[in-house]
Amino acid sequence: MVQGTTSDAGKTTLVAGLCRLFADLQIKVAPFKPQNMALNSAVTPCGGEIGRAQALQAKAARLPLDVDFNPILLKPNSDTGAQVIVHGKALTDRQSSNMEASDYQDYKKIAMQAVLTSHQRLIKQYELVIVEGAGSPAEINLREGDIANMGFAEAVDCPVLIIADIDKGGVFAQLVGTLMLLSQSEQDRVVGFVINRFRGDIKLLESGLTWLEQKTNKPVLGVLPYLHGLDISSEDALVTKQSSSDATLPATKVRIVVLVYPHMSNHTDFDALRHHPDIDCQFLFAKGVEGNNKPEKIAIPACDLIILPGSKNVRSDLAFLRERGWHDDIAKHLRYQGKVIGICGGYQMLGEFIEDPQGLEGHPGISNGLGYFAIRTVLKPEKVLINVAGVLNIAQQSAEISGYEIHAGESRFIDEHSHIHSKLLDIASETHGLLSSDEQIAGCYLHGLFDKPAALQLFMHWLGHKVSEAPSVEALEEQAIVRVSQACQAHLDMVKIKSIITQWYQ
Repeated sequence: MVQGTTSDAGKTTLVAGLCRLFADLQIKVAPFKPQNMALNSAVTPCGGEIGRAQALQAKAARLPLDVDFNPILLKPNSDTGAQVIVHGKALTDRQSSNMEASDYQDYKKIAMQAVLTSHQRLIKQYELVIVEGAGSPAEINLREGDIANMGFAEAVDCPVLIIADIDKGGVFAQLVGTLMLLSQSEQDRVVGFVINRFRGDIKLLESGLTWLEQKTNKPVLGVLPYLHGLDISSEDALVTKQSSSDATLPATKVRIVVLVYPHMSNHTDFDALRHHPDIDCQFLFAKGVEGNNKPEKIAIPACDLIILPGSKNVRSDLAFLRERGWHDDIAKHLRYQGKVIGICGGYQMLGEFIEDPQGLEGHPGISNGLGYFAIRTVLKPEKVLINVAGVLNIAQQSAEISGYEIHAGESRFIDEHSHIHSKLLDIASETHGLLSSDEQIAGCYLHGLFDKPAALQLFMHWLGHKVSEAPSVEALEEQAIVRVSQACQAHLDMVKIKSIITQWYQ
């Protein structure tokens, strides 16, 4: 099991790298995360839902997605509540659709049984299971009933590596402090440390490593370098940096603005845009989001496209959008002949009404949408969880497209006179993707809309730009996995790690 001193210490990356390394050694290996809290998820072939980090790790292990890789997924839809997803399916009663943190503490005993059931199935199928912890194991207030870190490790009796990020500073305090806050039995199962994101002369670190090993009587099993430009799927931290380091944008650069609201989901939808050298993809924050206290206006007419992303609490985020005046900015952008795309929850916002009769995402009620599509969306307990392939139709051209849908809302035309829009996507449902009659506004439920190069180029053609062909997101992910795996091979003591695994289970 890989645990971290903090969130974003590198647990996801290390597990992915080890999964690929062992898979390349022809060892049947699988990733596992008992409990994940994230608004970024992926759809399994059987129609379940798991965190995108585990989807990436499954790819590293060269495995199809499986709900057992992430048996408990928590998707926050308020500051104190989250939707609980067990073995890929959301609990459907109203209380569970937005379970308060205090209630979840009581639910953990049930959740632990789901976790152990999945783990048992995996260890019967695979030679090696590499487990990812969550946050830090030293969160004193979360120790009771823990199922994500040491509570799980103790329950299944597995060894633990602890990883820390040296780039943020204080790495020795992180590692020693974390270890000291564990119980004796938990300390005993820590078999070593990994230091992540090191840059500089390793000789200058050696005296500190020697001190750490003497102080804790635990080996340092490796120091991973800072991998510049590595952009591997994160669970929830919004990655906003462009891949290009060129600070001077050419006049022909396609300018795209993604609105960031409090419950924004599936930000990985925009990875292809961020990576493209001809696209300037900016995330627009506002007060109350990511600690940014200065409300921002959308630059009109500077951007070519405004994107309304997915949301885990659509009505609340729609109200947030209006409070910031972004609805007026969108209207002004359209008057300047700009284009708008809504994805999933953002697509629902573009309709006439959003209804939540059962209070699945908050208080029951109806919200007026932005009114650009003549559709009504009703939120229902049973989610749509499907992988989709079809044809994108826009700007009088077509391209193959694929992705996945994750949504509780069902959108329908308001009446028989509402069919004034054309289909954006040739897939099963007519209202799963629409294009306005003036072709300025597009919306759909499909995540991964820009991932295929041909589809991305077609969208840019719609915006009046011709861009160079870039690698697919899938290819970029594979490149990142290979880099991490090679770093693990070069900088970890794999002989000692393999020996630890073998000896632990003898």
